[in-house]
Amino acid sequence: MPDRYAYLGPEGTFTEAALLTLPNAAAAERFAFPTVPAALDALRSGTVDRAVVALENSVEGSVPTTLDELATGEPLQVVSEIHLPVEFALLVRPGTRLDDIKTVASHPHAQPQCRRWLSAHVPHAEWRAATSNAEAAQHVADGLYDAALAGSFAAARYGLEALASEIHDVEGAVTRFVELARPGRPPERTGADKTTAVAFIRDDHAGALLEILQEFFVRGINLTLIQSRPTGAGLGSYLFWMDFEGHISDARVGEALMGLRRVCADLRFVGSYARADGTAPHSRRGTADADFAEAAAWLDELRG
Repeated sequence: MPDRYAYLGPEGTFTEAALLTLPNAAAAERFAFPTVPAALDALRSGTVDRAVVALENSVEGSVPTTLDELATGEPLQVVSEIHLPVEFALLVRPGTRLDDIKTVASHPHAQPQCRRWLSAHVPHAEWRAATSNAEAAQHVADGLYDAALAGSFAAARYGLEALASEIHDVEGAVTRFVELARPGRPPERTGADKTTAVAFIRDDHAGALLEILQEFFVRGINLTLIQSRPTGAGLGSYLFWMDFEGHISDARVGEALMGLRRVCADLRFVGSYARADGTAPHSRRGTADADFAEAAAWLDELRG
């Protein structure tokens, strides 16, 4: 079992809260890193056994730094995902009032989730970016800023108090975190799985995206996320980050990956893992493993 975890620190981040939901994390050594790339590099080097990072938020969308690191950095593999409900608190030094707040710090993903609340309650406060919400709380404790948007659980850690809690513009916001390991055998199929891959188009031409999507359509595979990101090789050079239902051991998923491998300049497998919501995919008629096996047996018989 892994006993060393990296996460975006310092202590008191939502990433640490997500990490602590893993069954064996409470007894493991936990190492806080100042940035997502630093946490992932610790995993790549073998300093830690696993890393937990934020990947996507239901309000603000994907976390570009994480996507780019996993798509183009030294390969790592997703082994599980965590869905964590996210609500913010306005953390201040004791005695601070709303009228006293001239600056509010947070991670860049937190501010858009609370924009309307901030405009209504601290309209004259200026927002300041921090590498994490816990770092923002730490800066408030150090006197650099007046308030921080962070998890209420960070207040005690930094000697602050929550001037307001349950702050959000959209109720029910959820952040998706992933647990990462160095490349190896994927976790066993559960029947309610998700696969992540990154496709690099061969060249910029009409129908390039359609070629990718067709590999999923003809096999009845549902895409749950697709997002384009620049490769950095120049204008018009893009990769596509894709999450889709199923496990690499499923016949239809395996065939789709082979099809993508044929039509793409490169294809990176990022992982097959159990879905956090436990939703099992629906197999359209003709796309179940038994259908693939029957068709293969039929062809073998014809070939004689």
